[in-house]
Amino acid sequence: MVRDWSGHSPYSDPGGFAPLLDGLPGEVRELAAVVRNVLVHYRAAGIVFEGGRLAEIDNRWVDRILAADQGRFPVPLEVPRPVGSRVVGCCRDFTLLTVAALRQRGVPARSRVGFASYLVPGFHCDHVVAEFWDGERWVWVDAQLDPARGWGFDPADVPGAVFASAASVWSAYRRGEVDVDRYGVDPSLPQLSGGWLVFDYVLLELAHRQGDELLLWDGWGGMVEDLAGADLGLADGVSALLLAADGGDESAERELAAWYARDARLRPSGRVRCRSPRGVTDWVELRG
Repeated sequence: MVRDWSGHSPYSDPGGFAPLLDGLPGEVRELAAVVRNVLVHYRAAGIVFEGGRLAEIDNRWVDRILAADQGRFPVPLEVPRPVGSRVVGCCRDFTLLTVAALRQRGVPARSRVGFASYLVPGFHCDHVVAEFWDGERWVWVDAQLDPARGWGFDPADVPGAVFASAASVWSAYRRGEVDVDRYGVDPSLPQLSGGWLVFDYVLLELAHRQGDELLLWDGWGGMVEDLAGADLGLADGVSALLLAADGGDESAERELAAWYARDARLRPSGRVRCRSPRGVTDWVELRG
């Protein structure tokens, strides 16, 4: 069955912290400002985080993110927090908290995995944005961006010209239309860029769409570390269905859900191998 994106996933469920989300603003720009008040990016903020603070990037579940916040600030999420004391996370966490707050209000919302051209000039950085149904269309929201910086577009309505889903990048790569080496984590990290990473992100995009909003550094099933032995047809097929579903093809959406349910290559089976940027690689058991 196709997911009901207005309901929580195990990752977006705030658990006992639900009252914190109940009173948040319904207007997405105001909501994004609250999210930025709770979280700080582990690299983009220009602050060096170490030890237990850096370990916060692996919180994974919204209830753990909120527990970390409330352990330091047992007050509503709108109350200002010092930047350096906010919960350490990445784009995926800004997105997941946004999605959680929208779902808490019954708004269909989900996270989208892809690549942004607006973070580093001349490079397409791996990125996750929120997507919500405004009653007429799906709208992309980048809650991590402070609109005051003047991005040249509205972060509450990110255009397709500056953000591309992993599926669309993979499809363009297979047609020979993009230099896939310009897609990755950062141009200073060439080992974390290229076709294999886009391949893995297609599977990650599908997982997020199915309610498994995993970390960008989680690995499972059919993911690879190079394309030499990869089943390129797997990413081709998933990408084609994701793009068709984005275009409104309900049968493609149903086929994605069914394929995800039956194919162990596409979904984590109870645990993932986490290669965290904090320098730790380990197997992590997932919640049901």
